[in-house]
Amino acid sequence: MNPLQGLNVTRRHFLGTCQVGLGSLALSLLLGQKQRAAAEPATDPMASRLPHFTPKAKNVIYLHMAGSPPHLDLFDYKPELVRRNGQDCPQEFLRGRRFAFTSGTPKLLGTPQRFAQHGRSGAWVSEALPHLATIADELTFVKSMTTDQFNHAPAELLLFTGSAQFGRPALGSWVTYGLGSENQNLPGFIVLVSSGVFPSAGNSDWSNGFLPSVYQGVQCRSQGDPVLYVSNPRGMDRPLRRLSLDALRDLNEMQASELGNPETRTRIAQYELAFRMQTAVPEVMDISRESRQVLDMYGAQPGAASFANNCLLARRLVEQGVRFVQLHDWGWDFHGTNPGEAITDGLRSKCRPMDRAVTALIRDLKSRGLLEETLVIWGGEFGRSPFREGRTAASANLGRDHHPFSFTLFMAGGGLRHGITHGTSDELGFDVGDDAVHVHDLQATILHLLGLEHTRLTFRFQGRDFRLTDVHGNVVKEILA
Repeated sequence: MNPLQGLNVTRRHFLGTCQVGLGSLALSLLLGQKQRAAAEPATDPMASRLPHFTPKAKNVIYLHMAGSPPHLDLFDYKPELVRRNGQDCPQEFLRGRRFAFTSGTPKLLGTPQRFAQHGRSGAWVSEALPHLATIADELTFVKSMTTDQFNHAPAELLLFTGSAQFGRPALGSWVTYGLGSENQNLPGFIVLVSSGVFPSAGNSDWSNGFLPSVYQGVQCRSQGDPVLYVSNPRGMDRPLRRLSLDALRDLNEMQASELGNPETRTRIAQYELAFRMQTAVPEVMDISRESRQVLDMYGAQPGAASFANNCLLARRLVEQGVRFVQLHDWGWDFHGTNPGEAITDGLRSKCRPMDRAVTALIRDLKSRGLLEETLVIWGGEFGRSPFREGRTAASANLGRDHHPFSFTLFMAGGGLRHGITHGTSDELGFDVGDDAVHVHDLQATILHLLGLEHTRLTFRFQGRDFRLTDVHGNVVKEILA
């Protein structure tokens, strides 16, 4: 042991890192520390790694409609709810339950949107989504989603990190920790935000938590500098930056050999990635390189900041081997507090650009042969209630409350059975009717499609092994191809 390294090993550090004592040390030496070496490459933490088994998909695009879209007005058609519109909500659905903004006995609210069945699958799709209706047979609907949280931030944290508490690694961080990246010039986990508002849980939705910080999601912008602080400051050109980084690398290598802190290796890798990103990121983020036909298909405009631009960027990023792309679009919190939040014209207005862009993304991926290896997921953190939201019950604007008990999302792409609907909600849309899918089940299924067994993808922290799904989660095998 280097004498300087010994100065940095306290009794607490010794006991914490030796697991249950010297016996574990001896055992790990006998095993040659094969498991740790396989899980944590010593040189490049973002090097591409082999999955646990043959994957069905290589990349993920997660489209998060922040605020949670009203699924009963988009995909989950309930004729009985329409028939009973305006009636008192049955007490058996309310007893013992808490809602975010509703108390007493609310009125049932049937959808004001018209529905029709589409494609060979006969999927029910609202008139608010005419473009998505044309690709109904490419989609895999899950209408039996359920979660434990009814407020935005905790529900987002549970969805993206597996826990309603802050501090856990995000789904994209777990994926890049398990698989690394196929493009060493771009981050493995990239985040794009539209509509001018961060999701309620903020950047915790793409935090690395207790994983090494190299696995944190990198937020890129579709307007202005794509990544803040990556450009060279005034007075520094690229050769001088290279010289500076070489000096920093040498100093960090000395510190790594003396102190053995894995974050020092992470720092080296991040400096080098930032240097490569200076040329790679502006190129991949420049959508003006796309044809007018492609731009029009998405509704994208070079230089603008929009969800449509971000969908096009998502395709460009997975095309370059970025492992996980996460899009957040705020404005789906349809309480009915103003006309823009009403599930009538307000919903149709909000859906219009999303409907066009998401349909274009799926069609574009398919035309380029990328859909078979890219998993696309669309949804919110929970659903919306089958009754009128309490605060706006007397308003001219129709709105719905938060609803964690049942909601809908859809997926497309690699490894899925297309043109199917899995699970149902009951006839009024209150609870799951059959084949419930908890958010932990969704997480386990996403990892499975990427070739990762969710019970084996673990990281030791504070004396125990953590995983994304904690002690929960089952792969939804019924939706797999």
